[in-house]
Amino acid sequence: MNVGIIGSGTMGSGIAQVAASAGCTVKLYDTNQGALFKAKASLEKILARLVEKGRIDSEEAERIQTNISYSDRLRDFEESDLVIEAIIEKLDVKKTVLSELESYVSESCIIASNTSSLSIASIAASLRKPERCIGIHFFNPAPLMQLVEVIPAIQTSKSVLEKAVQTITEWNKTVAIAKDTPGFIVNRVARPFYGESLRIYEEGIADFATIDHSLKTLGGFRMGPFELMDFIGNDVNYTVTETVFAAFYFDPRYKPAFTQKRFAEAGYLGRKSGKGYYDYSEEAVKPEPKEDAALAKTIFDRVLVMLINEAADALFLNIASAEDIDNAMTKGVNYPKGLLAWADEKGINWCVSKMDELYNEYHEDRYRCSPLLRKMNKEKKTFF
Repeated sequence: MNVGIIGSGTMGSGIAQVAASAGCTVKLYDTNQGALFKAKASLEKILARLVEKGRIDSEEAERIQTNISYSDRLRDFEESDLVIEAIIEKLDVKKTVLSELESYVSESCIIASNTSSLSIASIAASLRKPERCIGIHFFNPAPLMQLVEVIPAIQTSKSVLEKAVQTITEWNKTVAIAKDTPGFIVNRVARPFYGESLRIYEEGIADFATIDHSLKTLGGFRMGPFELMDFIGNDVNYTVTETVFAAFYFDPRYKPAFTQKRFAEAGYLGRKSGKGYYDYSEEAVKPEPKEDAALAKTIFDRVLVMLINEAADALFLNIASAEDIDNAMTKGVNYPKGLLAWADEKGINWCVSKMDELYNEYHEDRYRCSPLLRKMNKEKKTFF
């Protein structure tokens, strides 16, 4: 299979590595020759490390490298069976590039976007053949993360969806099919992990370190929300939050936090700037969390039930199947358990009661309980 990748940044290069490892002939495109040289050098280092660790042998590394060629001309994609764009998250830019691409590729070539939250229908509308367009969303780093969200637009043909799912499965990835709605599965369902943690901080209930500690020790999350936002970048995470909030017609459930906005405005972006919610300078001393079992439980329960509520609502609105929602969260962002399975474990009655407690305290629509949870509680049903 001939695969084209537009954009040689971290994500584009990672997808190219995945496709080449699966035996595809890959062309990696960028307008910047320097970026292409950097991508090639970076891949050589990655493959050399994999050989050192015994993950692959030198022949396999050579095969992967040989499978990838580099180009600064879109017309070089004329023989591609599938092209995936992985460029800046700006709708107009994506539309312009893909519209130009369509003039070079064959009629049967699938054109895909790696966008994390933009409308696939809107991207497809920029093409002469919108039925060939689909969302194929990898997670960073693409070679390591198992999940890929596949998002058909309303224009996408059934055959294109089937071919996309087959291809990604053959690339040894787990596919979750999602409806074309803001944030798809992961970036929608994960919002409370950050948003509710920020709200807890803004209310003065606990500091960053205590909130992170609570979710890691009681929930088994690999990183706390503030550690993770610092890892992702506060500018990136805030932009996604703001985009999802606006796309959902300003639903208060997705309301951004002033704390994160101010940190982003101050340039406290996290690890990449050396300072975020934590200080990453060499002399910095990481703050100790407050050891309070009751407080930790309160924090964990509040964030968890908001996550479960969001997952339940995604199922209620047919964003994806229960299996795909749980797979998305465990394989896309390494959650310790699927949220719907977690809801079964905690008890649907517990989920409804916790949401009602929050709503009764705040009387904000942010804390409305999913109708699906209420219905399941009434009928004594479980997700699995």
